[in-house]
Amino acid sequence: MGTYLWKIDKEKLKKTNLSLYSNFINQHYKINIGNDFDKIWEWSVANPKIFWKSIWDFTNIKGQLGNTILEESDIFFKNKFFPGTKLNYAKNILKKNNEESAIIFKSENGYKTNLTWKTLNLNVSKISNWLESNGVKKGDRIAAYLPNIPETVTAYISTSVLGAIWSSCSPDFGTAGVIDRFSQISPKILFIGDKYFYNGKKINIIDRLPEILNKVPSIRKVVIVNYPGTDIEKNKNQNIETFNWNELIDVKNKNNIKYVLSDFNDPLMILYSSGTTGKPKCICHGTGGVLLQHNKELQIHSDIKDGDRVFYFTTCGWMMWNWLVGALSSGATILLFDGFPMYKEDDLLFKFANEEEITLFGISAKYIDAINNKGVFPRKKYDFPKLRTICSTGSPLSKEGFNYIYSKVKKNVHLSSISGGTDIVSCFVLGNLFQPVYEGEIQNRGLGMDVDIFDEKGNSIKNKKGELVCKKPFPSMPVKFWNDDKDKKYKAAYFEKYKNVWHHGDFAKITNNGGFIIFGRSDTTLNPGGVRLGTAEIYNVVEEFAEIQESIVIGQTWENDIRIILFIVLNEGYSLTEDVKKKIKKAIKSKASPRHVPSKIISISEIPKTKNGKLVELAVKQIIEGETIKNLEALANPGSLEQFKNIKELYE
Repeated sequence: MGTYLWKIDKEKLKKTNLSLYSNFINQHYKINIGNDFDKIWEWSVANPKIFWKSIWDFTNIKGQLGNTILEESDIFFKNKFFPGTKLNYAKNILKKNNEESAIIFKSENGYKTNLTWKTLNLNVSKISNWLESNGVKKGDRIAAYLPNIPETVTAYISTSVLGAIWSSCSPDFGTAGVIDRFSQISPKILFIGDKYFYNGKKINIIDRLPEILNKVPSIRKVVIVNYPGTDIEKNKNQNIETFNWNELIDVKNKNNIKYVLSDFNDPLMILYSSGTTGKPKCICHGTGGVLLQHNKELQIHSDIKDGDRVFYFTTCGWMMWNWLVGALSSGATILLFDGFPMYKEDDLLFKFANEEEITLFGISAKYIDAINNKGVFPRKKYDFPKLRTICSTGSPLSKEGFNYIYSKVKKNVHLSSISGGTDIVSCFVLGNLFQPVYEGEIQNRGLGMDVDIFDEKGNSIKNKKGELVCKKPFPSMPVKFWNDDKDKKYKAAYFEKYKNVWHHGDFAKITNNGGFIIFGRSDTTLNPGGVRLGTAEIYNVVEEFAEIQESIVIGQTWENDIRIILFIVLNEGYSLTEDVKKKIKKAIKSKASPRHVPSKIISISEIPKTKNGKLVELAVKQIIEGETIKNLEALANPGSLEQFKNIKELYE
């Protein structure tokens, strides 16, 4: 059982949105459950029609509600929530139109800008009217190749005003990665940044435009967005009409937004699978499902209220960006940061959080590990007066990470480790304020999400590692994959392993506390001697060593079995001696199990990662075993794979 770390004060608990929601369902449905989260969850999955309607009502979604809440089907993903219901995403996101801050942006070099709700409304009016005047209509695709700046949020909301479909890539994607994605969806308009900055270096984006236009011929017009606080870069002449964002914003017009109603299940956005095993799959998410799920997670699970300030360190190429924008529907201010999070100061993001009195501070588990390893002690410098919630996602957060937050950042805070994914643009498991925080554990399932852990035969198991599944449909499952004939890719992605049950591909377990521990992707699960092992268990041990900066683990096919190979990046001043290897193996044997001990420990110079900072064990395994990696553009550092090609130790 994990160590108890924190629980909210009883008086403060009464004022939380979760308490208000408990009172709401008691009043409207005579569901007197009080502060028992497990009972609320059980009611939510047993009564999906009543539950999802209650979220619509409690979070005040604007729209024309149809007569049917759930059109049921024997096929999991053919269940349709709210058929006949019509709404507009932007109308729900533009919660206010006043002089309060809607978006606060800061770049790594300190440049800061503040967009009021009134300005955001006005800019959305101008951009959406421009899109409409250029032939954009409901169902058309709009592509964006932009940094994490206010203009990106504005373009996203403006697209949804018209019922058009948004799709974005961050500029750390190379042109091949952008083309692989956008060429599949045939966008009409491209918003592109002129440049971005990372760790003090200026990186030109606009020079990539000719190649993109050549390979994505559907693009008719281009809007160039200059990086905030800088002059626009000159671009090469194009055989296409280009526009300057600032010129579109400078046009005088009345704040008249012409909202187009969409069906609940009409696509709002297209996100992409990581693509390390093939061309990225284009995942279409529905307008109503995204809004409903985000409202539930942000307001009820994360306690976001009107006037709060919400930050997540993300790019617009990751689903957490869409989640962050969803906080506007709560009347909250969202805060954007673009650049290197430790530029000149290791505690740069914490400084930002303190200065702007951030309410919810969202970061990745890898970032927490990095600042912990660097000895950053924010609590000594900052008091974080309004900070109530710290969220962590992207990879499993270790026990050390949990303890670091409470000992070095803030004692009285809700640490909410969350896990879901691009596939559902939301969470399967996350936090809630009715339960304590235990080290190393995600608190519970999301309301309305019938999450369980299965063994290989499809039996439900507790306190054992297994496959994370969802046994009942939910509104934020993809409405479809783009260009997916007879839903073949969709079915292959989630429904091949278990009959009519969503198989997510994460290895996890339910603890005795009822919490969840995620062990990483099950499609790269180690399997020596037929025993399934999670890579996270090895990472948790290895990354405690002062000698080791980072590591990656794979299972190599060897002599009709699988053997574990551990690759490590050493910290400066250390070398991989036999004594160090013995020390690592001894610790793994002791803290994980003898089966976890690697056959080989090999020093490398760099760990391959995706654009979102995730390790790509599968790509390393493929290159070692001579298989083709079909989409290197999914990687932030594809050149790092070359070092694995001729390692003699791998063939001994």
